Order: sequence, then structure tokens, then C-alpha cells
Amino acid sequence: MNKLLLSTALSLGLALPSVAATVAEGDKLAENQNYTYWLLDAIKSMDPQINTDVEGSGVLRSIFEGLYNEDQKGALVPGVATGFDLSEDKTVYTFHLRDNAKWSNGDPVTANDFVYSWRRLADPKTASEYAWYMELMQVKNSAAVIAGEVPPDQLGVKAIDDRTLEVTIEAPLPYFPKMLTHASTFPVNQKALEANGDKWTEAGTLVGNGAYVLKEHILGEKVVMEPNPNYWDNENTIIQKITALTINDVNAALTRYLAGELDRVDIPAGQYPTLKEQYPDQATSVPQSCSYIYMFNMDEKKGPAALKDVRVRKALSYAIDRDIVVDKILQGGQWPSYNWTHHSTEGFKMPDIDYSHWTQEERTAKAKELLAEAGFGPDNPLKLTLNYNTSEDHKKIAIAVQQFWKGVGVELTLNNMEWKVHTDKMQNQDFEVARYAWCGDYNEASTYLDLFTSYSGHNNGKFFSEEYDKLMKDSKTAADPNPMYTAAEQILADQMPMAPIYQYTKVEMIKPDMRGMSQENLMQNWYVKDMYRVAQ
Repeated sequence: MNKLLLSTALSLGLALPSVAATVAEGDKLAENQNYTYWLLDAIKSMDPQINTDVEGSGVLRSIFEGLYNEDQKGALVPGVATGFDLSEDKTVYTFHLRDNAKWSNGDPVTANDFVYSWRRLADPKTASEYAWYMELMQVKNSAAVIAGEVPPDQLGVKAIDDRTLEVTIEAPLPYFPKMLTHASTFPVNQKALEANGDKWTEAGTLVGNGAYVLKEHILGEKVVMEPNPNYWDNENTIIQKITALTINDVNAALTRYLAGELDRVDIPAGQYPTLKEQYPDQATSVPQSCSYIYMFNMDEKKGPAALKDVRVRKALSYAIDRDIVVDKILQGGQWPSYNWTHHSTEGFKMPDIDYSHWTQEERTAKAKELLAEAGFGPDNPLKLTLNYNTSEDHKKIAIAVQQFWKGVGVELTLNNMEWKVHTDKMQNQDFEVARYAWCGDYNEASTYLDLFTSYSGHNNGKFFSEEYDKLMKDSKTAADPNPMYTAAEQILADQMPMAPIYQYTKVEMIKPDMRGMSQENLMQNWYVKDMYRVAQ
């Protein structure tokens, strides 16, 4: 097959040296090069093909490395791959792997490691919630492999030799390279995994290929990492110890930050204005590609009967006063949301969603009207339970929504639980309404919209629309998918499988001597290997 190099701009961009902790001119390094940051929840898994949460991905980007990383602004830079060739029909990618990439045990990282890991991700035996990601990437035969119709060795990925990886996709996908920074595509060490079984991800056993190695992991307490001497760019790694502390109470975490125990922490709801005034060089608020919603369980067997009525779902969404949530509770620059896809997503055009233009009084009146049409009122109140994971911020929002819904005749019971229990219940449709948030895996609208397809691994509310599925499938081969994304968003607004509440900003306290925090990256993907501390 005739091979053509990708466009000059992207080829040059991917040919640049990988970003590392490059000390800016005038910066003097501090003696202390340790970094301690906050985690809200326990890391459920250190397995790249099993992890599903944002905090886990942050850890995995330190102990593993995929084909590509991102720079401070979110642009692609080489990871294990130094570049690629693209076939004339734009369906065959030939990745060239660096010859000095090694596992933490000293073994070379090869194309076969990626073949093994990608097959493992798609293999039904792995039971990965991110198996669908292979299908979203359009990797050849991925749908059939995931469905168990053909064996994993039929997946469209193969090693030409140790340093050459060939990936065949079903149709041209312009944003395919962007998808390769996701943790589910990271390689795992087959030898270490097969030798240690379920214990392969434990500290002292885990073999990774990232800039750091896992030294300690006490579930729900802390994760400790130190530089990997076998990492190909270890000479440019400056931070010498990473400690991630799990603290379920964000207010307690802030107290520990102010006491000097943490270098980075989220700011609790409502406290940003005061902290910005007191600590102008530490309090920050920047856009982050995440959406916060309440998901409705529409499962045929397990979902409440009332939530199968679109009038009820719309009423519940309309009754939420998003301005109060954003302006009175959160106060960190977040956006009130009436849709699913984050508004800053590259290329995305918002549909004209009618209720976003109404006053809250109009929305509330319409909510009461719809509930009455559905048979609910003072003599027959709608009773629902909301599940949410432990967080003072989630609790404040839940209490506010409880009051909003009470105002339209809905009795809401609040049910708080730990993160693992919460996610397990969602995945098993063991909920009525559930607090949920999704952070984009890459900067393109499909990372949001694919979630509500019937074949998604994360469509926990079991929303189903043939029209929606068709739009999203057709978008994969469209010259310009953005009109289809707009149409898909309109379907979500019309069917309301979830109540959008707000779109994120990353609202944090960061010690003023930290550098390389990637705050200009909309995805807020950060790499500790790019960080350092300056002398003050």
C-alpha cells in the first residue's frame, strides 16, 4: 500500500522532542523536588485497561506511557511513538516506536506490547468498561471482538517488527491520534501480568513504562511514586517523589493544604472568591472539559416507571435552578449547563435548546405542568432517591436540588455512599437518579456524545434511541461530523435521559513554587514528569 506522510504541520509537531520538565529561563530549582497532591476517592485500579476514573488516569499517566502524550496546552507530543505514516486512504497508521523505551524492569517496550494490551482491552474476558473505546477508535474488527464474535487476534493491530506498530481503522477518523493519550490504550507488561495474576498492579510487583514507578499504594489512603531509572527520558525528570493522599472531605483537604501538607487541592464549593482574595497567586480557576449531571435510570427492568415518562424527566431537569448552583453554591467560574457536551469543546456547535432561554420561573411552572400531566401532584407526589458519592460539594448540590424538586411536588431522598459503591451501583442499574460527571477523553464532541449510544460502556441509565445511535455511527465517516453532533445534542435535550447541571472549571489551590501544571490544557491532563519546583 502506498504510504503518505501526514500533513506537514502535524508531522512536524509529532517529530518534536517529547515535552519534559524543561526549566524556564530565570527559574532556579528548589532543593525540595517532592510533590504531594489530593485525591477525593480511592484509586479503584492501577490497571490501564480496567481503570475508569479521572483521578486514576492521573496516576496512570505517571507509571505508564502510551504512544502519545500532551503538552502544556493539550497538543500531541511523542510518547513511546516518535511519529507515524498514514496510508493514502487514511485508514492505516504505521507508528514508529523509539528504540530506547523500556519497562521499569529493563526490558524493551515493543510493538507487541501494544498489540497484547489493545487486544486485552477489547477481549470480553477482560470485562473492561472501556472496551468500547476500541470501537470508538474505529479499530478494525473491534465491534466483533468486543461482542465475542471473533477472537482478539483479529483486532486490526499488529507488530510489523519490534519498533513498528500498524493499526488499521474502519474509516478515516481525523481525531484518531488525539485518542491515543487515553490510559486504556497504554501498554501493560504481559510477562508481569501473567506471572502475578490479580496482584500484578501491587507496589513492588507492577512493571510500568512511565516516568515513575509505584512504590506504595494503601487503598483509600495514599499512592507513592518515585522516578523510573529505566524511563527513556529519566534524565529530564525533576520531581523525585510523588505522594497522592486520599481525603474524602474537601474541607479537610484544604486545611491540610493551608498547613503545608499538600501542594495542590480542589477548592471547596463557595470558597473561591475569598481564597482568591487572600491567596491571589495560589487560587486558580480555568476551564476543564467535564460535565456534571444527574442521570436517570431508564432501564426497562430496574428503572422506576415514572422515569420512563419523558414529561417527568423534563420536569425534573427544568426545576433545577442552575444559576443558584453555579453562583451561590460553587462560585468558581463554572457554567450553568442545559446540554451534555462541554461548550469549549473544539469544533462543537451548540443546538438552540429552548428551555435554556426561559426564566427559572418559566422552567418551574412548566415542570409543575408536566408533572401534573404525568399524574403527579399534591395528592400523588413523585418519590425518588438520589445516589451521590461522598463529597461535601456533591452534598450541597444534592440538598439544593432536593429543595428545587420539593417546590414542584417531588419528594427526594438523598443516599450518600463511597465512590466504589456508587459506581458499582450505577453500572448495575441499582439506582433511580444518580450524580454523575464525565470528563472528555479527548478534545472532540464525540467523547461526550458516544456515551449515550446503546453500545456505550458507560450508558448506565440505559437510554436508547435508534436515531441517536445512527447519528453517532454515521458521524464516524462524515466529512464534517459537527452537524450530527449538534443534532445528537438536540435529541438529548428532547429526550432528557439526564439533567445537565453545570460545566466544569478546574478550581484549585496550587503552591506558587510549582511549575508545569498544564492549566492551559482544556482536558486538564497533567504529567508530573513535566513539573518542577522553583526556589523562592
